[in-house]
Amino acid sequence: MGLDRTVRFPGGVPAWDAIKSQLARVGEPAPLRMIDGQPAFPDESPEANWRELRIGVATGMVTLRRGSDALTCVVWGNADAALLAALDRVLWACAAAGSGVIDTPSGSVSAENFAQLSNIRPA
Repeated sequence: MGLDRTVRFPGGVPAWDAIKSQLARVGEPAPLRMIDGQPAFPDESPEANWRELRIGVATGMVTLRRGSDALTCVVWGNADAALLAALDRVLWACAAAGSGVIDTPSGSVSAENFAQLSNIRPA
């Protein structure tokens, strides 16, 4: 059982390299572990039509599932506070990379507002 949140994009899902650049701004190197169910080199860039990425974060792994105009970020349901904070950084990076909005229990929020709510301070 997983915990997931979705980021929606008005102009299409951003490229992985754009997301990775945003993750670097918040101190998450985010090496790739898998691309579409296949092992990946940590610094590999997926093809433009990827469907699922598993990225390493300091406290575990976050899965990104791609839709036509959205990314769903998933962690295990028993994630600790540190992994949930990493999930928030991944959500922010996805939204920041593609002018997306993050679906939260209280409604959709921009990357900028989500950063404030989640105490994320990009460099």
